[in-house]
Amino acid sequence: MKSQSHRMPLSSFAVEFDREEDGRWIAEIPRLPGVMAYGTTKRDALRHVYAIALRTLADTVEEGNTPAPVSRLFRYGVASR
Repeated sequence: MKSQSHRMPLSSFAVEFDREEDGRWIAEIPRLPGVMAYGTTKRDALRHVYAIALRTLADTVEEGNTPAPVSRLFRYGVASR
């Protein structure tokens, strides 16, 4: 898997939709190569592509890269006793 940039703006995860001739919907996140999914409805395709995007981002983080949108999701602090 290619390393993702450490400074990807949140808008980088825009989802694009298209409808196939057979009526299925396909959702794709262009900034995450290979992240695309089909669904019988647009909403179904969106759910599937979100799941794939999260798995892809998790793999990226485990490899030691943290895209900016992911690091903004989590805040941390030091617990006091």
